[in-house]
Amino acid sequence: MSDYLLKAEPNLSSKQKKKLLDVKTASPLVGIMHSLKEEFSMLFENSDSLGEGTLELIDWLKRAEPYYRNSVPTIERWFSSVVGYFEQRTTNGIVEGINNKLKLLKRSGFGFRNFNNFEMRALLF
Repeated sequence: MSDYLLKAEPNLSSKQKKKLLDVKTASPLVGIMHSLKEEFSMLFENSDSLGEGTLELIDWLKRAEPYYRNSVPTIERWFSSVVGYFEQRTTNGIVEGINNKLKLLKRSGFGFRNFNNFEMRALLF
C-alpha cells in the first residue's frame, strides 16, 4: 500500500496529495475510507474531554461500521480502554514496547542455562 494512504493528510507532500486525490477520484470507496481514517485520527487530537471524545467515537463507529467491518468490532470490544485515552491522554505504547523487547529476548535467549541469566539480561533492557 502506498504511504500517501497511510500518512496523515497534513503531512503529505504536494506530489503525494495529488496521488491521493487521483486515487480518491478513481475509487470513491477508498476516498470514504481515507476520510474516515483521517476523522478517527483527528477525533483523538481534538477531543477536549472524556464525554466529548466518547460521544464522537460512538458517532464515528456508527459511520465507519459498513466500511471497517473488522476494525469497528475490535474497537467496540476494547471501548472502555480506548475512551480512557480521552481522560488521561496516555497510551499503552511504552508497555507494548517493553513486552516486544522481552519477547525478542526470550526468543534469542533460548540457550540461557538458568533463569537468573535471563533475568539479568531482561533488566539490562
